[in-house]
Amino acid sequence: MKRQAPDLTELLATLDPHAGLAQRHVWLIELLAWVRGPADSVAGATARVQLFVEAVEARPDIQHRLQAWWTTLVNSVDITTLLADFGFARGTALLSEAAEQIRNKLLPRSPETIDASELFVLALPGAFDAKWLAALDDATLQRLAAVLVPDSSQGASPWQRALLDAITYCAGQILSTGFAPGMRLRMSESAREAQPFHALIRDVESLRVEVLHALRTPERLHEATQRLQDRLEACRAAAATVYSHFEDNGISVDLVFRLRQLDARILRVRDLLDCLLAAEPAATAARLLAHLVAVGQERRSLRALVATNSSLLAAKVAERSAETGEYYITRTRAEYLAMVRNAAGGGAVMAFTTLVKFALYALALSAFWGGFWAGLNYALSFVLVQLLHFTVATKQPAMTAPAMAAKLKELVSGDAIESFVDEITHLVRSQVAAVLGNVLVVFPLVLCLALAIGWAKGSPAVSADEAAHVLASLHLLGPSLLFAAFTGVLLFASSIIAGWTENWFVLHRLDSAMHYNPRVTAWLGKERAARWARFLRENLSGLAANISLGFMLGLVPAFAGFFGLGLDVRHVTLSSGQIGAATASLGWSILHLGAFWWAVATLPLLGALNVGVSFYLAFRLALRAHDVSGVDRSRIYAAMRRRVRNAPLSFFLPARQAS
Repeated sequence: MKRQAPDLTELLATLDPHAGLAQRHVWLIELLAWVRGPADSVAGATARVQLFVEAVEARPDIQHRLQAWWTTLVNSVDITTLLADFGFARGTALLSEAAEQIRNKLLPRSPETIDASELFVLALPGAFDAKWLAALDDATLQRLAAVLVPDSSQGASPWQRALLDAITYCAGQILSTGFAPGMRLRMSESAREAQPFHALIRDVESLRVEVLHALRTPERLHEATQRLQDRLEACRAAAATVYSHFEDNGISVDLVFRLRQLDARILRVRDLLDCLLAAEPAATAARLLAHLVAVGQERRSLRALVATNSSLLAAKVAERSAETGEYYITRTRAEYLAMVRNAAGGGAVMAFTTLVKFALYALALSAFWGGFWAGLNYALSFVLVQLLHFTVATKQPAMTAPAMAAKLKELVSGDAIESFVDEITHLVRSQVAAVLGNVLVVFPLVLCLALAIGWAKGSPAVSADEAAHVLASLHLLGPSLLFAAFTGVLLFASSIIAGWTENWFVLHRLDSAMHYNPRVTAWLGKERAARWARFLRENLSGLAANISLGFMLGLVPAFAGFFGLGLDVRHVTLSSGQIGAATASLGWSILHLGAFWWAVATLPLLGALNVGVSFYLAFRLALRAHDVSGVDRSRIYAAMRRRVRNAPLSFFLPARQAS
C-alpha cells in the first residue's frame, strides 16, 4: 500500500537534527516531495516553498532546529562531488558509461550516503524540479537562505570553499584528459606548442588565493578570474583541433566521448565561477541546481548518450558512403549504358549464385549450416561482382542516399532546387537501369543453365516440388513484400558495417602498418606489402559490405527461425533467378499457372522495397549526420511534380545529350 505523503505540519514536527544519516536524508526527500506536490504546477510548487519559509520564520524553535539540521547535513555529505562530478562519466569510455547508466536504471539508490550526487538524484529526480527551482524569485531565495544558514561569518563561507574545491577537481579532470596520449597526439602542432593545459592548475590556485584572502583587492580577483577564463578557453580551443584530425585519420567514439566530457567540464567550471563571484549567491545557486537537475535527466538517457557520441561516426560513415555513392549516379548517356553493362555482368554472376543456392537446398543441411553456406555463397558472389567492377542494384541505395543528402545543404535558390531534382531523376534512372540489368540477365541465364544441367543429368535441375515452392514463396499476396522490406534493412546495415570497418582501418592506420611494418614486409616483401596495403585501403569498405551482406542474407533467417520469428529475405535479383530455375523445371506449361504470374508481378515491388527501404534509412541517417534541417520540402515536391508532368521518361531513359 502506498504511503500517504506527510503535510507540512507533520514534516516540521518530525524535523530532528540529531537523527541518523538516513533519517535526515529521508526527511529532505519527503520535504521536497511535498514542495513538488502533484508536479503539475510550477506556481503551486513555488507557493509551497514560500509557505514553508513563512512557517519556519513564525516558529523560532523550528528555525533553530532547521539550522542545526542544515549544518549537520552540510558537514556530513560531500557537496563537492555534486558540484564537480555530477553528470559526468565515472570512466573514460563510452561503454563503461553506458553500463553505469544501465545499473543506475535497474538498481535502487539508498539515502544512507555521504555522496551529495546520490542524495541529489533521490531528492530532485524529475525534470519538473528544474522548472520550479528556476522559477523561485530572489526575495524567496534570500528568505530561504536566511532560515537555513545562521548569520554569515567573516571570510569565505563554506559554500565558497566548496565551489573552489569543485573548480579545483574539475581542473584536475580537464588536465588529465588534455594530457592523455590519445588526445595530445591528435591535437594540432600549434596547440601542442602553446601548452594551454600546463598552467591550468596554477591559475586555479591563484584564484583560490584571491578569494580566501579578504585583504586582496577586487582588481586582483578580477585579474585572476579573467586569467582562468582565458586559460579554459585556450584549453577548449586546443581540444577542438582534435576534430580536424578525424577528417583524415578516422573517428574513435571513445575519443569523441572524452572530448565532449572535456568541453562539458570547462562549461561547468564557468558555471561554478559565476556562482563564486555572484553578488546574489542564493539566486545563482538555485539556477545551478536547476541546471544540475537537467544534466541528471540527460545523463540518465541511454539513448541520448549513444546518439550524441556516435553522431560524428555517423557523419564519417555518411561522408565515405557519399563519396562512393557518386559513382553509382549516372548523368550522361555513356554512364547510363555503362551502368546497364555493369548490372548485366552482376546479373550473370548472380545466376550462378542462384544455382549454387538450389544445390545447397538439395543437401538438406541443418538450419544453421544451411544458412552459413548460403551466406558464404552470397558473400563470395558479391565480392566477385566487386572485383570484376560489376554492379548489384540493391547495394547502391545505401551509398547514393548520403550523396543526395549532402546536396540538400546547397538548396538556397530556385536553380539549386531544379538541379537537385535533376539529381533525383539521375538517381532513379540509375536504379532502374541497374535493376533491369540484373533481372533481364539473371532470368534467361539461369533458365538456360538449368535447362543445360537438366539435359546433361537427364532430369530437371530443380525438382517440380522445389519449383512450386519457389512460386508459392514469391506470391504477391504472401509475406514476400514484408521480407523484401526486411532485406532493405539488411542492405542498409551492410553499408553501416562497411563505413565502420573502413573508419576502424583508417583510425588504426593499418594500411601504413601493412606497408612499412618490418615483420609484414619481411613476410610479404616490400612490393607486395605496398600493393596489399593500397588494395585494402581502396576496397576494404566494399569487401566489408559484401561479406557482411552475404552472411546476413544467409544467417539472419536461420537465427530468426530459431526464435520463431519466421523472417526470410527476398532479394529481387536472386528471386528473378529462382523464377528462371522454376521455369526450366516446369517448362512452358508454367505460363498457364496463375502462381507464375503472381510471382512475376511481385518482382517490381521486391526491387522497389529493396531499394526504397535501404535508401530511406541511409538518407535519414545522412540528414542527421550532415545536420540538414529547414529544407523547404514543398518547393522540392512541386519541382518534382513538374518534372513528372513535363518529362516523365527522364526518370527511365537518359537524354541523347547530357545537359
